[in-house]
Amino acid sequence: MNLSRHAKQRSQQRAIPPMLIDLLIQFGASERAGTGVSKVYFDKASRRRVKAYAGPLARLLDEHLDIYAVVTDDMTVITTGHRTTKIWTH
Repeated sequence: MNLSRHAKQRSQQRAIPPMLIDLLIQFGASERAGTGVSKVYFDKASRRRVKAYAGPLARLLDEHLDIYAVVTDDMTVITTGHRTTKIWTH
């Protein structure tokens, strides 16, 4: 996982651990967010995949899965944040 300097700073400021960013990149849903970038987030199906992967630990992770990341096409994380509103898909 490649994090830009901005993403490292924002994830630290927003208390998003690297483990959650790894899970997000591995299991998250993705949608285009502009030229050359995508927004990755946990939707219902990806939350189920995380629960199947994490087993008993999934219960502890569940409250921390309302995050998103903006990534480039080569999977470099540009920024991360907490979702405060629903992400509408088309």
